[in-house]
Amino acid sequence: MSTNINKPECILFFRDTGWDKGLSPEQTQKALGQFVSWMEELTQRGVFKAGQPLEPEGKLVSGKKGRNVADGPFVESKEAVGGYFLLEVDDLDEAVKIAQTCPLLEYGTQIEVRPVAAVCPTFRRINEQLAAAVA
Repeated sequence: MSTNINKPECILFFRDTGWDKGLSPEQTQKALGQFVSWMEELTQRGVFKAGQPLEPEGKLVSGKKGRNVADGPFVESKEAVGGYFLLEVDDLDEAVKIAQTCPLLEYGTQIEVRPVAAVCPTFRRINEQLAAAVA
């Protein structure tokens, strides 16, 4: 696997933790086999860097000083993230093309594709504002 630190990275977030509902055990096993083969192919190509499934339960922390802690995300939501892949790709378009080949799309899974920022966008915006104020 390539470890070129200058190559862009993208994350694929797999949404819809209930994609297998309504499938027979055989259909689920077939779909998972296709998914594993897809992941192995991405690994052989050198674009797959990391990935993990996520447990369905967790907590949402919000509010000043993290005062609000609630159960979530809610697994019955199609917005729940079931796992992620970290890819090393040439650009966002390549990551989208890879996501389009995921076999779980046939079962209702949605994949959010996001580039990993080289610099925190908030820091970048503040630095631009500071530079503009000095100019």
